[in-house]
Amino acid sequence: MIRVLHSVSNMARAGIETMLMNYYRHMDRDLLQFDFLANKPDIGAYDGEIRAMGGRVFVSPGLNPARYPAYRRFMARLVRANPELKIVHGHNEAMAYYALQSARDAGVAARIAHAHNTRIIRDYKYPLKLVCKQLLPGAATDYWACGRDAGIYYFGEKRWKARGEILRNAIDLPRFAFDPALREAVRREHGLSGSFLVGHVGRFNLQKNHTRLLDVFAEVYRARPEARLVLIGVGELEEETRRKALTLGLGKAVLFPGQTDRVYAWYQAMDCFVMPSLFEGLPVVGIEAQAAGLPCVFSEQVTDEVLIVPQASRLPLSADNSAWAGRILAASGGADRAAGAGLVREAGYDIVTEAEKLQNRYLRMAKASERKGS
Repeated sequence: MIRVLHSVSNMARAGIETMLMNYYRHMDRDLLQFDFLANKPDIGAYDGEIRAMGGRVFVSPGLNPARYPAYRRFMARLVRANPELKIVHGHNEAMAYYALQSARDAGVAARIAHAHNTRIIRDYKYPLKLVCKQLLPGAATDYWACGRDAGIYYFGEKRWKARGEILRNAIDLPRFAFDPALREAVRREHGLSGSFLVGHVGRFNLQKNHTRLLDVFAEVYRARPEARLVLIGVGELEEETRRKALTLGLGKAVLFPGQTDRVYAWYQAMDCFVMPSLFEGLPVVGIEAQAAGLPCVFSEQVTDEVLIVPQASRLPLSADNSAWAGRILAASGGADRAAGAGLVREAGYDIVTEAEKLQNRYLRMAKASERKGS
C-alpha cells in the first residue's frame, strides 16, 4: 500500500481540508491511503473520520523558524518509521516549504507543492512567507494548483506553463444538487419562509471580506426588508462581524450558524450566494453553490475560472455597494437551479471522476519514485 502525507494546518472543516476529504473518501484505500501532517496542535473536525478510514494524523513541531531544526528531525524520524510514505503533498501555501524541504532531506522523492490562493495575507509572518515562497519551487518536484491564477502566483508563469498541473476542487455532486423539498424544510426550520436569503460560506478572516458583505447587505435589506443574510463559518473576526451587524441595525437579519456539516442543506435554502473576497484561488464553496444552481456574485479578485453556471458573475470591489446590491437583488427568481449539478459535472468537478484521476497520478508518482530510489 502507498501512503500520501498531506501537510495542512489541521483538519478543520475548511476549504482545503474539505477538498482533501472529498478525494480521500473516493480513494481505493486498499491501494492508497492518506495521512495528514498537522502543523497546529488543535484537534480537527475530520480527525475521527480520517482514523476510521485508516488514515493517521501526525502533529509537527509547528511552522516557526526557531523550530525548523526540530521540524527536520521530526520529518526524518517519520519517514524512517514509515517507508510506505512515498509522496508528501504540501497545502500550506508558502509555508509548505517546511514540509517539502524536510521531506527532501529525509529522502522522499515525490514532493508536491499545491497552490490554493493568489495572495499572501500581510500578517506578522508575511516576511517569512515571502522568503518561503521564493524557496518553495526548489523544495518540490511537482507544481499543482486549484487553478491557473494560483499556480502562476506561487510558481511563476514560465514554470507554471512548463510543469504546472491543476487538481480541481471537485465535489460530491448528488449531495449538492438542487433539492426543492430540502430547501423548504431548511427554510421552515430556521423561520425563513418568505425570506430572500443571501448566503456566504467562509472563515471569518480578512480575505473573505465580511465587513464589505455587511455593507452590501445593508443596501439589500433596505430594498427588501424580508431579506436575510446567513454567514456560515468560524474564525478570528467573527465577533467583530457580529458587532458590525448590530451597528448597522441588522441584528435580526443576519444568521450565524457557526461551523456545520450541513452546508449542503443551507445552499438549498439560499436564493443568492455572495463572495466579495479580497483574493482567492478557486474556492470550493463557489463550486458547491453553483452545483446547487444558485445565482452567485463573486468579486473580480476571485479567478474567472470559477464561473460555471449562467447565473454566476463577478463584480469589481471598486463598484459601489448599490451596484453590488443591485446584482444580488436581480438574482431573485428565474434561475434554472436544477441544471446546476449537470453544468458543474460538465466543467470537470465530479469527485468520482476526478478522484480516479488523482489516484492514478499518485500511483504513477510512487512507482517513479521507487525507480529513482533503486
